Amino acid sequence: MKAKEIMTSDIVSVCEDTSIKEVARKMRDEDIGSVPVEDNNQLIGIVTDRDIVLKTIAEDVNVENAKCKDIMTKDVVTATPDMNVKDVADLMSHNQVKRIPVVEDKNVVGIISLKDLSQARTYEDEAGEVLNDITEDDYDRFS
Repeated sequence: MKAKEIMTSDIVSVCEDTSIKEVARKMRDEDIGSVPVEDNNQLIGIVTDRDIVLKTIAEDVNVENAKCKDIMTKDVVTATPDMNVKDVADLMSHNQVKRIPVVEDKNVVGIISLKDLSQARTYEDEAGEVLNDITEDDYDRFS
């Protein structure tokens, strides 16, 4: 099974000057946990719900003035549409990410989440392993 078969292709993206407050609202309204940041339709970063909490609220950064470029992850781990889903799951596990943009010619064409992995029935175990790896890493960091 290929990444393009399980990815969500109807994605919401923002530009680097989008306010964090606006990004948070988009996440709430669309019920999503991450938003790719693009410049001229090319991926330059990603903002996650975790980024908003850890890089603004926990650091007492004024959310009213903060922009995506201030908190986005710039070195984004990506997949390609023709990657095997097993390889995508391994990549997510290795990099401790819950969501991964699917990129073709530097353009975001989709995103794969743990939910997408778990819904691809043949990869329920891989989704569980990714979540377990991420959870164990979080537990180790905070214990």
